[in-house]
Amino acid sequence: MRRLSPAISQRIAMGILWLLTLATIAVLFYIVFYILIKGLPYITWEFLSSAPKSMGRKGGIFPMIVGTFLVSGLAVLIAAPLGVGTAVYLTEYTRESRFTFLLRFGADCLAGIPSIIYGLFGFVFFSIALGMGLSVLSGALTLALMVLPTIIRTAEEAIRAVPYAYREASYGLGSTRWQMVTRIVLPVALPGICTGIVLSLGRSISETAAVMLTAGSALRLPQSAFDSSRTLALHFYILSREGLSMEKGYATASVLIIIILILNAFAYWLMRRFMRRAT
Repeated sequence: MRRLSPAISQRIAMGILWLLTLATIAVLFYIVFYILIKGLPYITWEFLSSAPKSMGRKGGIFPMIVGTFLVSGLAVLIAAPLGVGTAVYLTEYTRESRFTFLLRFGADCLAGIPSIIYGLFGFVFFSIALGMGLSVLSGALTLALMVLPTIIRTAEEAIRAVPYAYREASYGLGSTRWQMVTRIVLPVALPGICTGIVLSLGRSISETAAVMLTAGSALRLPQSAFDSSRTLALHFYILSREGLSMEKGYATASVLIIIILILNAFAYWLMRRFMRRAT
């Protein structure tokens, strides 16, 4: 049997990869456009600015929007410094050892744990053992633990991608290790670090199980970090599961998709700006 030439094999492989890529993009666009077509007609200013009524059958989603940004934003604010600091320590302040191996292995294992397990842990530890109850703070701490492995691994890879010549040049100019890290390495690795933080924020916003068990599902507007709150993803889940209002459910899902798209677009613009400054 005659074998195909390397050029033809490469073309066939590229064609298959292109088909798989286009299929993935097509599925993504189908889901997004399907939700938007179903939900956009029901999005009004009243829907965005009012509180829900009749368990969500009527009214709007303003408390859910506030609760989503409070829980997810606080989670990222807690996890980002810890994750980036851990990544800096692993790459710049320590050598390869059993401790670093165990730390990376633990982060990889934590990244694969189902969210419901995080929710159960957060409910037992933060809500009950620490007495936080079902609150924004309890939900944020749980989500921070959930997204911490992602931030650690993405930040570590971004820092490792910085050429070692930059470090040598910084040391040659008399910089200390801290000055080298803060003024050379981190600014160059910032686009990759921001990517990990945005991915973590997107996962926090779209989470349901962990939030339901820790932040609760109160329909009122949270007045403090110790009040219960319901996020957009959880609100959509409850509306669709209970069959309360599919129209409100699709509208809530559309708002959630739009928020995630805006955040990703803003992060992309921010990363491009940092990359231009770096070059």
